[in-house]
Amino acid sequence: MSITGNEVAAVVVTYNRKELLRTTINKLLNQIEKSCDILIINNASTDGTEDMIKEEFTQDSIIYFNTGTNLGGAGGFEYGVSKAVELGYEYVWIMDDDTWPNKDALMELMKADAKLNGNWGFLSSASYWIDGSICKANRQKKTIFTFVKDGEYQKELIPILMGSFVSMFVKSSVIMDIGLPIGEYFIWSDDYEFCGRICKDEKRSGYLVTRSKVVHMMKNHTKAQIAQDSIERIERYHYLYRNDVHCYRKYGILGFLYITLKDLYSVADILVHSKNYKFKRISTIWKGFTEGIAFNPEILMVKKNS
Repeated sequence: MSITGNEVAAVVVTYNRKELLRTTINKLLNQIEKSCDILIINNASTDGTEDMIKEEFTQDSIIYFNTGTNLGGAGGFEYGVSKAVELGYEYVWIMDDDTWPNKDALMELMKADAKLNGNWGFLSSASYWIDGSICKANRQKKTIFTFVKDGEYQKELIPILMGSFVSMFVKSSVIMDIGLPIGEYFIWSDDYEFCGRICKDEKRSGYLVTRSKVVHMMKNHTKAQIAQDSIERIERYHYLYRNDVHCYRKYGILGFLYITLKDLYSVADILVHSKNYKFKRISTIWKGFTEGIAFNPEILMVKKNS
């Protein structure tokens, strides 16, 4: 049990989005029936995030960490999940700083835990965009090739293979067994890879808990799209294509087939739809793909402090 006596820690990673973070914290503080402590992981923001937290949120249930440098989303989650386990929490609720959970989101995750008799690997909330539609960037995957369809969200629990870190619920016991999210990923695909390690044991299935709802306050309702993104952001896409190769190569022939088809689709999308810098966009995909073949990041283990 944690120092405060709470068994759930919400790990929120933030970087230069203090206004969104403020609302995320308040929504976590206002959860009904089931409460959580909040671990804020600040990736060395420069927008006054630290001052805002120290001035406005002095509750014992809010625990603040500044990483001292921008570790990326993946590095922040590796850092924060490690802290949550070390501090003795039984459950870790992982989310971005622009994840706004409904007031009963945590309660519904705990209800799912009870209904499944604890026999699960990870639980994933239903993520919506600001217009009320399912968030395209956070639609869960049932298999390597298939996503959960809109009509399936009417079910209460849906077995899944992968979910996003926009509201993922994991037991500390599982994390201690399979290791932390991979910080070396920096951004993108760290959540999918983490889910894959959890579900490698067939006794640890993932589930979409449709009654646990969050709103993902992202500006654009779209997945990462190298064909349409601004040229200033293109270099960062090599993380996506590198990480995807590492993530999916663990699934053998099917994983390699998926990532090859996915990357070929991205190249075709660039050729048809990109208005400029087509060679740079395609070379970024190739750079990431080739790096991913040999990429072998370390998976750090963690245990509770005695």
